[in-house]
Amino acid sequence: MAKHIFVTGGVSSSLGKGLTASSLGRLLKSRGLKVTMQKLDPYINVDPGTLNPFEHGEVFVTDDGGETDLDLGHYERFVDENLHRDSNATAGSIYQSVIAKERRGAYLGRTVQVIPHITDEIKDRIRRLGGEDVDVVITEVGGTVGDIEILPFLEAIRQFRKDVGRNNVCYVHVTLVPYLGPSGEQKTKPTQHSVTELRSRGIQPDVIICRSDRSISDGLKRKLSLLCDVPVEAVVSCTDAASIYEIPISLHEEGLDDYVCELLGFEPSHHPLDLSAWESIVRRVESTDRTVRIGLIGKYVNLPDAYLSVVESLRHGGFAQGVKIDLQWIQAEEVEGLLGAGRLASLDGIVIPGGFGERGVEGKVAAATFAREASIPCLGLCLGLQVMVIEFARNVVGLAGANSREFDASAAHLVIDLMDEQREVVDMGGTMRLGLFPAKLAPGSVVAAAYGEELVYERHRHRFEVNPRYRSKLESGGLVCSGVSPDGRLVEFVELPGHPFWVGTQAHPEFRSRPDHPHPLFVALVAAAAERAEGRSPHLLDVPQADELKVL
Repeated sequence: MAKHIFVTGGVSSSLGKGLTASSLGRLLKSRGLKVTMQKLDPYINVDPGTLNPFEHGEVFVTDDGGETDLDLGHYERFVDENLHRDSNATAGSIYQSVIAKERRGAYLGRTVQVIPHITDEIKDRIRRLGGEDVDVVITEVGGTVGDIEILPFLEAIRQFRKDVGRNNVCYVHVTLVPYLGPSGEQKTKPTQHSVTELRSRGIQPDVIICRSDRSISDGLKRKLSLLCDVPVEAVVSCTDAASIYEIPISLHEEGLDDYVCELLGFEPSHHPLDLSAWESIVRRVESTDRTVRIGLIGKYVNLPDAYLSVVESLRHGGFAQGVKIDLQWIQAEEVEGLLGAGRLASLDGIVIPGGFGERGVEGKVAAATFAREASIPCLGLCLGLQVMVIEFARNVVGLAGANSREFDASAAHLVIDLMDEQREVVDMGGTMRLGLFPAKLAPGSVVAAAYGEELVYERHRHRFEVNPRYRSKLESGGLVCSGVSPDGRLVEFVELPGHPFWVGTQAHPEFRSRPDHPHPLFVALVAAAAERAEGRSPHLLDVPQADELKVL
């Protein structure tokens, strides 16, 4: 039987429950245990797919096409396991399932209530992950203890320990220990109140993770142990880290994984920890003084979480190349003004990420033009590929007014369009191309060299494709369609020969990058950017970035 760890949070949102859960997952996997993870979200949306990026950050896509919470990206990057749509359950999806069962008569006319029907559905979602090939299921409960919408989830995980046995469940509570400057003290009262609230719901935490900007003293640990009724060794200090990838190391030094293993019956001596590969990644980045400056041309740069996987994938590319990434956030709508002032010339590389809607698209097109003409390494992701194709069609092939049906259905040349069979379906409310799809890469191409193979699989999230009617014109102009679907109908990769690196992909490769397995496209981009950085004159490297690039 799989063991279960439930991670809850108190006092404040954004304390790092997801990173704490991910770090614990990495530690347990590094002990040879088979780990999977899950996020329970209390919002009523059925999934995050329709949420505004400014509201919720990025939508993380799984191999099976699940549109999930961004924390699943952290889970995959830390435990190095491919998750699936069942790894994210929202209150909306749970209520939807229960109501559908009631409509089918599954409850035989009984009154449908939060207890037991909603809580039973939540528990069923948790049990689905605990197969025979899994040792530990880590479930993060979104929201904050005390929120009204979280109550059914707390009740469900309270019942779960009774259902599967006390020794098969561990409750980890992440809370805040603030430092008050005027008094020079760290205060435990918020943690005490948070634990009291959790206990009022019938859950006694087994471990308390204390988030703070500085280490928690042994005296404060003893105080929390006494007042919150947990052993001293179960009070864990988790301080702010320079890199999220340092967190597993810090938590191990606090003894978290040893304690959890003993609590769940995994004898630590039988599961020795091997964190050497992870530690080498952290050391490699800390020891380098090489830096490359990458500009991210985005529509949602006011909320960096909207591009969370892209940012982490760039860092992974930096790990592989032994360089640090100096990331410059550039608002797409301001690109044309920055180009007029010559500001983007200080970049070593450019990423044009995905997105939806017309706003900022012309700025992305302008950035693609600048990267092409100035020989700056550039990687386009999903919409990024589409604007690169639009740019090339307009400025190289001579197709004036080339555009995407998404932005201008009356454009003279719809080089980006829906496939013929998609149009009626989409007009009627059809969905996107979601999940993992194969692509054949052209032998000798830049992308084939980066991947080291000619058949690759990447995750997608989009409706619009390169219009096959324009493919021959684009190729005659010099653009190489270096990756296509196995049937040859869909363009998956484009590149420009003779350029240091001007590559676009219709996919979202950022969803498959891991710190210890960096994605080949990001490794190749950073390598090209590093070459540019090393060949640049010193005065360009010293350009003040805050004023010139309007970093947000």
